[in-house]
Amino acid sequence: MSPATLAHCSILLLAGGQGSRMGGQDKGLVTWRGKPMVAWIHQVARPLTDELLISCNRNQDRYTRFADRVVSDAEPGFLGPLAGIRAGLAASTGRWTLVLPCDAPRVDEALLVQMYEAARADPDRPVMIRQGDRWQPLFCVIPTQLACQLEAAWQAGERSNYRVLERLGARALNLEPYDQRLANLNTPEIMAQHASGPGT
Repeated sequence: MSPATLAHCSILLLAGGQGSRMGGQDKGLVTWRGKPMVAWIHQVARPLTDELLISCNRNQDRYTRFADRVVSDAEPGFLGPLAGIRAGLAASTGRWTLVLPCDAPRVDEALLVQMYEAARADPDRPVMIRQGDRWQPLFCVIPTQLACQLEAAWQAGERSNYRVLERLGARALNLEPYDQRLANLNTPEIMAQHASGPGT
């Protein structure tokens, strides 16, 4: 494996949404620059981890080739990204779980390593990316031991992953406001804007 391997860190890709802004399409499987968006993230993440998980609620058979294991929400109804994180943490065997959305195909190895190193610097607290004054709660690293606390928040009715991470004492990893690696290509219009230019 690469020297940049993220030791004891699982990677979780969130692909469980309805894709409402994509006309109901499964975003991770939408083609961008000739292949599914999830394939771009898989290309970056696969060499860095011993455990690559994908949280999805449909097309599990198509996602299987991009993951060591596929997990699904414990409850029906597309309940949001926190449900996917909940399922991923329950399945994760790493000390940390690095979370990424499936519609961010411009992530690169340097970003994932930076997130991991930020988590290792304070190993018992989550890390969440912030761009200027804007938080990006779907780009985070969570100590897997906090799964019980996240579950307690879920059972209490919380559905915001940002609020859960904030309560768990998440630290900010500050990045530039216009860092294109964090671009969520979650509408056809945004995908078109990123159709050309350097890849990941």
